[in-house]
Amino acid sequence: MKICRFNQNRLGVVEGRNVQDVTDAVASVPVPAWPQPPGDLMIGNLETLLPAIHRVRRQSATHSLRDLHLNSPIARPSKIIGAPLNYQAHQDEVNSDPYLSEAGQVASVETYGLFLKAPIPVGPDDGVKLKFQNRRTDHEVELAIVIGRNCRNVDESEAMDYVAGYTIGLDMTIRGKEDRSLRKALDSHSVLGPWLVTKNEIEDPDHLDISLAVNGSTKQHANTNQMIFSTSKLISYASNYYTLYPGDVIMCGTPAGVGPVSVGDMLECSIERIGSMQVAIKTA
Repeated sequence: MKICRFNQNRLGVVEGRNVQDVTDAVASVPVPAWPQPPGDLMIGNLETLLPAIHRVRRQSATHSLRDLHLNSPIARPSKIIGAPLNYQAHQDEVNSDPYLSEAGQVASVETYGLFLKAPIPVGPDDGVKLKFQNRRTDHEVELAIVIGRNCRNVDESEAMDYVAGYTIGLDMTIRGKEDRSLRKALDSHSVLGPWLVTKNEIEDPDHLDISLAVNGSTKQHANTNQMIFSTSKLISYASNYYTLYPGDVIMCGTPAGVGPVSVGDMLECSIERIGSMQVAIKTA
């Protein structure tokens, strides 16, 4: 099932180019007393929510995707986790480009581990806002794993049991010598969308074509089978450092072909079996 958030507080099921408004199903989700536990309430109650969605779809209104404003499918992750240099070809291009390796020669996720981004994702229709237009800001398309339930110290063989689904991630990055958690954590620099695809629809997340085009020109194209750390290894690795909560997002790293963007550019990010999203580059 493809589940989207649209027009700020509406919940939808995507069928082709149409969306059925199933917001009434949210009433089936119990609202915890204050303080709410960490994580995204919808993702944490997905097993309860899915049967309710099926019930309300019978009488739900249908809209065209083009008439909606798509928000991030995950409203409240407790954290967004990044995997640096998780494709060998991207590691090689970083070490060969002085703009990308400004802080010195780099190695892979095996050396650097993971990093955290601000847990405030935006959706494709929100766009990316360039705050520092005098500095180079690059596009990085990534497969994004959405965690479905609490886990800690998970074995790699069991890691996929804790997945709710997948979405497309756009990790925007300012180049420079500052720590990557600063350069990647600006407002609007974590784009998720266009919807959440539930785990049952993607049999093998480690074998998906992934691409990004800028103004119609393809810049990044690879397959997730080229990742150094697989999806299950990333989940296991992350869970040994952090408790993972429902709605937490693990961005799996970007392939080669990253490059600068400018105000007015239109990015098209695509991942096989998930879909495509268009993201505009705007002024802050």
